[in-house]
Amino acid sequence: MVFWSGRRGSREVPLLRPRVVPTSLTKVDFTELVPEPIPFLGQAAYIQLEAFESLARAVATAPTLGAKEGLSAAAGVALRKHHALIAELRREGVEPVEVMAPFAPATDRFRETSSGADWYELLLGIHVTTGILDGFFGRLAEGLPRDLGDRVRGILAEEGAGDVLRRELERGIAEQPGLADRLALWGRSLVGDALLIARSALRGSGPGAPGQEEIEPVFTELIADHTRRMDALGLTA
Repeated sequence: MVFWSGRRGSREVPLLRPRVVPTSLTKVDFTELVPEPIPFLGQAAYIQLEAFESLARAVATAPTLGAKEGLSAAAGVALRKHHALIAELRREGVEPVEVMAPFAPATDRFRETSSGADWYELLLGIHVTTGILDGFFGRLAEGLPRDLGDRVRGILAEEGAGDVLRRELERGIAEQPGLADRLALWGRSLVGDALLIARSALRGSGPGAPGQEEIEPVFTELIADHTRRMDALGLTA
């Protein structure tokens, strides 16, 4: 997820058309896309840990006690999701730290390149990236074995930071002239990086790897959901 470091990195992002909101989508067979359950759980668990750390940073730098309280509750939800996914790894008989470790470098780089210049950019970064990645991993879990997939979707479906992030962002936009324009640009810059992380979770390259045509409906829906989140804030996606 993101940390507030004030740094912005340059990166290559996929071509996106975020204003296109589909009315219907091709049915996707996620069994063709999902990796093996253990690496899937390891990456999902590490992403939730990063979400918790980002929310903890937002709590530490929040300007009001009310914001601290709301964000601390949201951080608790992310940590609960992390521990629930860790429990699934232990159910599979593996050591969670060892399974998560290969995903740490790329996720940490994502955190660095997605860092915001101030507290509001930090909040929007969490809002955008957790929205996209929770949605993606929840959908990808449809390709897991049924019982495991049902449990993972239930874990990721728990509402966490959305309401408090939206509330604090709306307050800032209302009180600070020019903030909306800056956040709209920042939100657009985050989407490509989030989709690259999502793409990395798909079955690897080589024979049988998913092609662009197979995954495009998934990404189209993620972008449509992102557009709705931005629209709810009065920001242009």
